[in-house]
Amino acid sequence: MMDLAKRTSIALVLIATPALADDKADCAAGLADIKAKVAALTPDAVPQKLKKALRVAEREQGEGEFDECVEALDDAKRALPR
Repeated sequence: MMDLAKRTSIALVLIATPALADDKADCAAGLADIKAKVAALTPDAVPQKLKKALRVAEREQGEGEFDECVEALDDAKRALPR
């Protein structure tokens, strides 16, 4: 019989997996969207905050921290020129 800690760990992994998949997909789609919007801007029209948020999102994606990537993308969206 499994001890309580092991059962709890397994349950947490099973619960977190769909959220991780959602964040991963949201991260990839968000990066593509923001990069397309940045490409449409002239280089001098891209705010520094937007460049930084995009760099952070890309780094977090590379590290597998997809929830933090999504947070950085939220910052990038707020930094987009209107």
